Amino acid sequence: MAESYSVVIPAFNAADHITDALQSILGQSAPPSEIIVVDDGSTDATASIVKAFGKPVTLICQPNRGCGAATNAGIEKVTTPLLAFLDADDVWLPEKAKIQAAILASQPEVSGVCTRSRIFRGSLSGAATGEVFDLWGRTTMMIRTEDARRIGDMIDPPGGRGDTVDWLSRGRDLGFVFIMHPEILAMRRIRPGSLSFGRDTEKDKGYLFALKRALDRKRSQSTGQEEKHDE
Repeated sequence: MAESYSVVIPAFNAADHITDALQSILGQSAPPSEIIVVDDGSTDATASIVKAFGKPVTLICQPNRGCGAATNAGIEKVTTPLLAFLDADDVWLPEKAKIQAAILASQPEVSGVCTRSRIFRGSLSGAATGEVFDLWGRTTMMIRTEDARRIGDMIDPPGGRGDTVDWLSRGRDLGFVFIMHPEILAMRRIRPGSLSFGRDTEKDKGYLFALKRALDRKRSQSTGQEEKHDE
């Protein structure tokens, strides 16, 4: 039997799209036990929109610290065995959580499962024709809560991109198994101003930062193994 799950949504100035995100979660065939929205210092109406939903939606407000820090604040409050994430611009398809929870129930060796995603721009009405890709990221991830906490905090890298790249890399270093489910179960909104919009040399610095951290960990592990051999 699939276990219960929570959803964490980090949000910053997401008033235009947070309703779509929340409705896509509330419309799941397997609804969550709790939805935790962390408002990361928004200056628009994000907090008031979220608060109006009521249970099972919980609002946490904090000063602006970054998407990673907001995600960490949400993870800290989770009380269920499974945990999923959703970026505030994006939406889930109705069967997403049910399918992922069933996969984790049937494959105890798997720590987390991501899915394919379709890009859309603007309104959901034109979302059916966008590009499809494997998304190893917040919007498609469901993970065992205990494993998420063992990985540790998400970082906020330079430029803002690369936080989940770094986080999943650290999880793999710990031996956790993450898999990609081939169905399209999420829709990723691309808009000017979003972290995922287009190529940007400043925002992309985060990917290089995550890569450097991964290489440093590998180098440190290799050095440690060599020292053991010398003993």
